[in-house]
Parts: sequence; C-alpha cells; structure tokens
Amino acid sequence: MPLTQDQITRFLSSVHPYDSLPPDALPGIAAQFEAWEVETGFSVYDRGDTLAGLFLIYEGGIEISDENGVVVSHLGLRNSFGERGLMRDGTAVTSARADTHSILLMLPAPQFHALIETHPSAKRFFDRSRGSRKAQEADLATSRVDTLMAHDPVTISASDTARHAAQMMREHRISSLCIARDGALQGIVTNRDLVAKVMAPALPYDTPVAEIMTSAPLSLPSTAIGSDVLHAMMEHRIGHVPIVDAGQLVGIVTQTDLTRFQAVSSAELVSELARADTAEQMAKVTARIPQLLVQLVAGGNRHEIVTRLITDIADTATRRLLALAEAKLGPAPVPYLWLACGSQGRQEQTGVSDQDNCLILDDAVTDEMRTGYFADLARFVCDGLDACGYFHCPGDMMATNPRWCQPVRVWKGYFNGWINKPDPEAQMLASVMFDLRPIGGHVDLFADLQENTLEAAARNSIFVAHMISNSLKHQPPLSLLRGFATIRSGEHKNQLDLKHNGVVPVVDLGRVYALQGRLTPVNTRARLEAAETAGVLSTSGAADLLDAYDLIAETRLEHQAAQVRQGHKPDNYLSPADLSDFERSHLRDAFVVVKSLQSAIGHGRGMLS
Repeated sequence: MPLTQDQITRFLSSVHPYDSLPPDALPGIAAQFEAWEVETGFSVYDRGDTLAGLFLIYEGGIEISDENGVVVSHLGLRNSFGERGLMRDGTAVTSARADTHSILLMLPAPQFHALIETHPSAKRFFDRSRGSRKAQEADLATSRVDTLMAHDPVTISASDTARHAAQMMREHRISSLCIARDGALQGIVTNRDLVAKVMAPALPYDTPVAEIMTSAPLSLPSTAIGSDVLHAMMEHRIGHVPIVDAGQLVGIVTQTDLTRFQAVSSAELVSELARADTAEQMAKVTARIPQLLVQLVAGGNRHEIVTRLITDIADTATRRLLALAEAKLGPAPVPYLWLACGSQGRQEQTGVSDQDNCLILDDAVTDEMRTGYFADLARFVCDGLDACGYFHCPGDMMATNPRWCQPVRVWKGYFNGWINKPDPEAQMLASVMFDLRPIGGHVDLFADLQENTLEAAARNSIFVAHMISNSLKHQPPLSLLRGFATIRSGEHKNQLDLKHNGVVPVVDLGRVYALQGRLTPVNTRARLEAAETAGVLSTSGAADLLDAYDLIAETRLEHQAAQVRQGHKPDNYLSPADLSDFERSHLRDAFVVVKSLQSAIGHGRGMLS
C-alpha cells in the first residue's frame, strides 16, 4: 500500500516528537521517510547489522528479541525502534521481525542524525542517556569530595613536638595537621587540640604530637560526596575530615572548604537527630523526610544522591538510638556491630522504608548476654526506628529476632550453610544478607566475614546459578500485547509496581554481578560501575543498564514526590495513564533493557562482548 506525502505528514503530526516540531518543518521531514511494506516474519534487521535508519510503525506490529533470541518487546502503532543502535555506533543491538503484515516508515540514518541535531525536542526524545538530561548546578549534595578537598595535605610525624605542629599551622595558615607514616594516616591534630591539651594543662611545648593527636580519626574516601562530609562533621562535632584511598592519605576537607556549598535541609535533619534525647524527638525530625524528598527531587538531584541523603538520615537515627541504648543499659559487655540490609544497606532509601537490620556479636558473648543485654539493645533501637517511621520489617528481618542477633561464628555458619545448600530460603536470605552494611559498632567484626563469604560464594558454581535463578523472579512489567503488564486486581489494579518490577530487577542483577566479580560495593549503581570496571559487564551493557536504572529510579522518586505534594503518603504504585506518551515510551524502553540483561545473565553471558 503506497503512502502519499500528505498521509505521512498527517501521521507524523500525531506521533511524538514530530508533533512538537515547527509546522513548516514537518512536510520536509516527512518527505525523507521511506515506506516499507513487509510480510509476517520479515527480518527488518538482525543484531549486529548496520542499521538503515530509524523505523516507525505505521501499521502492524514488530517483535524485538535479544542476542539469545528471547522476545523482549512487541511494538505496535506509533512505536519507534532502532534508535538505541543509531545513537551509539549505528549497529543494531537487538533483532526486529514483523509480527504481522506491517507498514513501516524508515528515516535513513543520515537524516535521523540531522533531525536530532536540528531539533532539540527530537534529541531529548531519542537520546536516552543521562548526559542528555538537564545539567544541574554543582552544589554540596552532588559534588564529589575530590573536587572539594585540599590535595596533598600538610603532614607531620607522631614524634614531632607540639611546638613544631603550632609552627607548621602558622606557616601554612591552616587549622589542622594530619599525622602520617609512609603515606598512611595515623591521626590528626588541630589548633583546638593545642589549646585544650597543651596550653590549658600547661604541658611542655616539646610534648610529642602522639600524646595529643586523635588516633585513627574518622575519614572518608575521595568518592564520597560533600554531604557525607557535612553530615559527618555535624554528627561527630568535628571540623576536619581526612580523605583516604586504599589506606593512603590523599586530602582533607575542612569546614572552610564547605562554606560555598549548601545542603542545609538534609544536614539540618542529621544535626538535629545527632542531638535528640528520645525517640519521640527523633520522630519529629524524620517526619520532615517527605518534604526533603520533594525539595531534592524538585532541585533536579540525581536519584542516587537523593536516596543517599535520605539514607544518611536513617543511619544517623540508628547510631543515635544505639548511643541512647548504651546510655540506658550501660556499656556493651562485648564488642558488637549493628548492620543494615535492604534499601538502607544499599543506601537506596526513598520516601517509603521499613527496617532491615541485624547484630553481629563478638564470639566471647554468652547466651545470657545475647538474650539479655543485646536483646534489650535491639528492642530499644528497633522500636525507636519504628517510632521514627521506619516500620518493623514484616518478614522479621531485624535484630530483635534472635536468629539475627548472633556471634561471628554463627554468622559464618549461616553463610556457609546458605552457600553449600542453596534451597529457596537460603537464596532469599543470602540475597538479603549480601546487602549488609555496617552502621554502628566494631566494623572489624564484619571485614573477614564479608571477604570470606564473597570468596566462597563466587567459587560455588551451583550457588551462583541459584542466585542467578533467584534474581530472575522479579520481571520488568512488559506485556506481550505491546504495553505494560500492570497489576491485575486488588487495591493497585492497573498500576505498575515501580519497586518490585522496576528497581528490584536491577538491584538483583547488580547483586549477581557483584557475586560473580567478588565485588565489595553494596550500592546498586556502584555495583554496576564496579562490574564494568572488573569486566563482569561489558561497557555497552553497563551503559544501557545504568541509563535504564536511572530512568526507572527517577520515575519512582518523581512519583513519590508528586504524591507528597498532593498530601498523600508516598508509595511505589504508578498508573501508566499518569505518564505522557514521551514518558511511557522511555520507561518501556528502560524495562526492555533490563529484560535483555536478565536474558543475557540467564544464558550465562552477562552481556560480555
């Protein structure tokens, strides 16, 4: 069926982004399209082919499949395809075949690139990468520490005198000095230390710095963000934070370095929580988190920044409750470590969060201590978190459950059992516990456990296979009928679950990549980036999956922020009808990418190329 120029023009005027182009430009663009009439089963292109151009469905339907031959999408009227390959290197990243007799409009590759260069609305529509989004003005929340810190900080040795330290501070016009040995940080001494520890007690000026310095001070890596520094300063009441990478001192950030940056909202909440005396006072602070979410999303902050800032607040609340518990119960009888798992463990909390946590105890603990002191401590903290809006875990994955309040040797037994006998419960528990992150206490109780568990798990091919199978249980909400697979019944009928069918499939993939590569990051985005660096995930696969994850996660946050603005409690359920055609198209493409990566890892390839 031949199409006239007028028919193509009228059709394009009903399809985004062509409907946003200047009216006088549309006929000329329509003239560049070629009409292809194809029969059922016709191969439009195969993966790896050089793409002729961009395809738009005028009539009929197209089946899209991945490198494994798995169908990832069925496209219908007004759907475009081929743009992902065109925006990369011109090579098809999927295969496309006609579901039925179809009429396709094809815009040749040179004209496609001219279209997106000439018309910003077309570029915004077809360029799905993060780089195409509005650049945000740098601020404290989004700036990495390595852009804030003073590089090559002035250092002295522990054997130097207090007089020499004072002279060095005066000479360099600084308020602190790092004590280092062979590049490794040993401590820090500040002008306040000189006043309070030397001048006030009238100690000799030749007192060694080792006697007045703060040993093993709080430090952060250069990959931290500015708000991490500010939150640490406010919570611990310090003014200087050394920056350490791979055990080596690489910089320092002071309060002066932060004066031109602002992250007031989240920092204020952290500061107030760190000084609260009761869970009730803390609850008044955490009640402002939804409004913080609105402000952060409205400010255009990336999703990983928003969730990290919100998680910082939960971390501070947890540590403050631990301190209040010890003040009430007395010092802990043996060393312990409080850990978070779930979204808090991954630093991915949003406006909707329950609590998932556990306690690792020193092997010297007795049953009496565990069921007495530590049971009381766990109850105090978990109830306090519940009062603060982090409601009790429905699955009882909390330190109040005796199963999750155990000495190191028992935890080692847990992980060994899950790895050696990966039944469904073991897969579920291992998935949760691989997201553990220390929050408060003695971190050394976890270090060897994490390293040894990753090593043992990665070596066990049967366990890895089970974890991969488990990761595929959460599928993106794609319908074979060219739309979204929404919830079929109940309270959220006809809606998408942006948690379990949106971000969770990517979280699961990230966890498997971390397992395969024996990677220690817990945050999902950090896992994907580390997987690419380690060669577990190809550069192209990582780019696609990161872009897809970003879009899904940001859509979820924008939905929650909109609910808060409307006076509703935020949730994870979104109606596709609330999205524009533009948003639906992009979100669906993101789900297709995730499904493709699931197919790849299910076939044992992990998108390596």
